[in-house]
Amino acid sequence: MELPEAYTRRMQKLLGGDYDKYLQSFKEKRYCGLRANTLKISPDELKKLTGWELDGVLWCDDGFYYNEDMRPAKHPFYNAGLYYIQEPSAMSTGAMLPIEPGDRVLDLCAAPGGKSTQAAAKLKGEGVIVSNDISASRCKALLKNIELSGVKNAVITNETPEKLSARFEGYFNKIIVDAPCSGEGMFRKDDGAVRSWEEHKSEYCCTLQRDILKNAAKMLSCGGIMAYSTCTFAPEEDEGMIWEFLCSNPDFELLEPDKQKGFDDGRPEWVPGGGEELKRCGRLWPHRIKGEGHFLCLMRKKGEDAYIAAPADVNTPAEKQLADFYMFEKNYLNIQIEQPFVIHGSSLMSVPKGLPDLRGIRIMRSGLYLGELKKNRFEPSQAFAMTLKKEDAVLSVDFSPEDDALKRYLRGESFEADCDDGWALVCVSGYPLGWGKVQRGRLKNKYLPSWMTV
Repeated sequence: MELPEAYTRRMQKLLGGDYDKYLQSFKEKRYCGLRANTLKISPDELKKLTGWELDGVLWCDDGFYYNEDMRPAKHPFYNAGLYYIQEPSAMSTGAMLPIEPGDRVLDLCAAPGGKSTQAAAKLKGEGVIVSNDISASRCKALLKNIELSGVKNAVITNETPEKLSARFEGYFNKIIVDAPCSGEGMFRKDDGAVRSWEEHKSEYCCTLQRDILKNAAKMLSCGGIMAYSTCTFAPEEDEGMIWEFLCSNPDFELLEPDKQKGFDDGRPEWVPGGGEELKRCGRLWPHRIKGEGHFLCLMRKKGEDAYIAAPADVNTPAEKQLADFYMFEKNYLNIQIEQPFVIHGSSLMSVPKGLPDLRGIRIMRSGLYLGELKKNRFEPSQAFAMTLKKEDAVLSVDFSPEDDALKRYLRGESFEADCDDGWALVCVSGYPLGWGKVQRGRLKNKYLPSWMTV
């Protein structure tokens, strides 16, 4: 790979004696990673179920390295949302941010969803996560990954940070800012990152980062913690950006991630006038760890969380409107679905509690899309299926990963099934994939067409 001359000169100056080791890392293999989705399965259970050779990622208890000859994205367990394929160093942001069930979480630059699904798994279905991306096209991938992972309590927005901060001021107690950056940490992995670096220099990225941090600060409650991360080495986007922010926001203080998990200290000497507290930032270097380059810091807003949830402003549907859903619930589920419910057109949603008024915000999905209220019937959604367990459904059809009928199901085909008539949850090794409608021993395929495999 031919690196830009301006870049190599700067890295040589920054790294000194480590520069040759850094260059040598370009000749080494890249590391592939996946993260167990603990909404569905534990890391140990995933290893046992798959039988794959998986090695743990030091800084992420749920993360694994896998051999690049493997194709986990082609396996039915991927379609069941049992894991998320993610570059190992990128797992560090969600792993280090101390998210607890019940938290109010914002992932401000969320697409394609790696950090959002990681945060949602920590929430365990309690609280709320707002996953935002300014790109409408990237939000489509974000939505799929949220639904594939079985997240019930997500709101997906397509807005500018400024628009969100006007509506969510002081709301969130945990915020993830995985900032758009010059991508230098991805050079080894992606040739395209080099071309992008030449087009979008640090000055452009710094302007974006400055605006994002300003608005994120408005949305963080007192006592809340913000994780800021990049995949670049550029000091002006990392320690320099954080020092500038701290100088302008004295109500914030730097915390320190667990440095026993592969992180080097931040480098205050790379920032003119930078304070020693910048050492609390963390860096992952590709010549020192099994992964790509990454920068991370945790910042706490001083004070105590004084947020009080406003009364829910939800237009609860009348019982008559929900009659067909309740009939479906009675006939085909062994559980009751948590309210409050909202109806948008013919779509039935289960929405998170405690949200502010979202009118005027571009929303792609608010809560869990349960399905469609048709004339005299309810049709459950793919997203709904992905939040369930096999035992939650009265009827189910369960395949082994090698079953030919399973492959046909994922291609959208119908087939014979040994199951009573009605809505059946289709599973692989006990983990839901989607719905099928059984009639006289034949399963009519209800797998979401846009998710189908060729």
